[in-house]
Amino acid sequence: MPRVRIGVSACLLGRRVRFDGGHKRQGFLTGPLADCVDWAPVCPEVGIGMGIPRPPICLVGNPERPRAVGVEDPTPDVTEPLLSFARRRVAFLGEISGYILKRNSPSCGMERVKVHDPVGTAVEHTGIGIFARVLMAARPLLPVVEEARLNDPASQEDFLTRVLVYHRWQGLTAVGITAGRLTGFHADHGALVTAHSQAACERMGRLLATLPEADVDAVACRYASELMAALGRRADGKGHATGPRYATGDCGLDIGSADKAELIGAIAAYRRGELPPIVPITRLRHYLRGHPDSCLRNAGRF
Repeated sequence: MPRVRIGVSACLLGRRVRFDGGHKRQGFLTGPLADCVDWAPVCPEVGIGMGIPRPPICLVGNPERPRAVGVEDPTPDVTEPLLSFARRRVAFLGEISGYILKRNSPSCGMERVKVHDPVGTAVEHTGIGIFARVLMAARPLLPVVEEARLNDPASQEDFLTRVLVYHRWQGLTAVGITAGRLTGFHADHGALVTAHSQAACERMGRLLATLPEADVDAVACRYASELMAALGRRADGKGHATGPRYATGDCGLDIGSADKAELIGAIAAYRRGELPPIVPITRLRHYLRGHPDSCLRNAGRF
């Protein structure tokens, strides 16, 4: 796994920046993953000068445009400082390839954050944290997730897959997107996209068919939106099995009839729940050593 840079709510790394002086350390983030990730920790509330510990804040008012005020004393309103900090910090983050946010935080929560009515008699769970809203609006393609959604290996793998693909997309845009490079990128990632959404992969293929007549930058923009939306869908066993089938069939890979039958049998057993996914993936990687095909390489990479 290449080193990638990921933004993160600082409390999730064990930093004592919460309103009560505590933290919400996540072992998944500070364990082996830390060896291949450059973290960009942020605590918006500390960033605007609020102390540790400090009076807690909450969201109040219109869920689409809430105010951030004190819980016990609603007089302090830190909405504008938080917005100003968020705009500056999001721009300063540079080329991050993902972001992990703290659930339920009035500054960092990405969904279902509590929003109180002005008189405190009702609560809606429909808000977005002040910082999180600015982040997601400024970087709509960026893989963003709350830490509570990373509590199982499958969810962690899905998020990291999105991060790695987005990291590669950033690399493609850095060298300059041409029709040939965009088509090559799709060839390398078609199996993976198919595993998450065959319909999306077909739409992306039709989009690329308009090249080179169409505006490459416009096509690339639409392609990237389709790509990240597709990877945001959970791939079940059937979907994950589609990628290896794509590699053995649609890519025209010839590994011999006996080997191909063995691989297809392992994929079918995985779909039935009789084998873990590592079995067909290991077979793909084995065949890769003798057949350096880009489709097979990317089908077995994740």
